[in-house]
Amino acid sequence: MSFQIECPNCGVRPVWEFHYGGPSRVRPDPSVGEREWAEYLYNRPNVCGEQTESWHHRSACKLWFVVRRDTRNNQVLETRRSEPQEAAGD
Repeated sequence: MSFQIECPNCGVRPVWEFHYGGPSRVRPDPSVGEREWAEYLYNRPNVCGEQTESWHHRSACKLWFVVRRDTRNNQVLETRRSEPQEAAGD
């Protein structure tokens, strides 16, 4: 299913201009143990419904940003710039 995403820099564009970076999550503190890092790196939630995700505008401005999207119908609910503590492109 094709849909459109609104880039914070470039406006509304087709989804094929972007790269999906996975669910947006806060990175753990560097001092945490291996178990916490493994959970963060390898356990990806597969939500049926609303999910917050990282996206990269690969065809234009190269910005990483956050999209809140309903995975059932690909309706984009919100787009915003990433906060420094949010993981982009893991």
